[in-house]
Amino acid sequence: MAPVTEPRRQLHRWLAIGGLACLLAGSSALAAWRDEHAILINTTESLPNWAFFIDKHRRPQRGDFVVFTPPVTPIITAHFGPKSPPFAKRVYGMPGDLVTREGNAVLINGAEVARLKPRTRRGEVLVPGPTGRIPEHCYYLGTAHSDGLDSRYADIGFVCRARIIGTGDAIL
Repeated sequence: MAPVTEPRRQLHRWLAIGGLACLLAGSSALAAWRDEHAILINTTESLPNWAFFIDKHRRPQRGDFVVFTPPVTPIITAHFGPKSPPFAKRVYGMPGDLVTREGNAVLINGAEVARLKPRTRRGEVLVPGPTGRIPEHCYYLGTAHSDGLDSRYADIGFVCRARIIGTGDAIL
């Protein structure tokens, strides 16, 4: 075997330094991606999808999935525990839209988006959510599932920017 020459040693050194630089740049890019994105696994029946790619900086639009931190209420705590996981729901109403009720029907700008139930499956009383114009930076979030806990009930209400984790796309 031929002895390693000085130029070869320098080449190996530069290759090692270059490899280390690529590794550091890659881990830095991965950390930056992680700070702006997430993956959410949905374990409830309220949405047909169970995996979502979340962009923490994308502004929600009608029809988008929004992931948010639910408020701490007795019903949410009873069903999801004292540290509830994030919720994912679809944007049905945008800032400025008008939410009204006719009987047990919830309407946004005159179109029915949900029906109210008087009680949960466990028998807890469900209080209807807010009506009126949706405030700036807030959204009416819902699901087509009849047992979904969403903006139609006071326990969720309008979801505003401070509670929003990100806007998602269903991936599975």
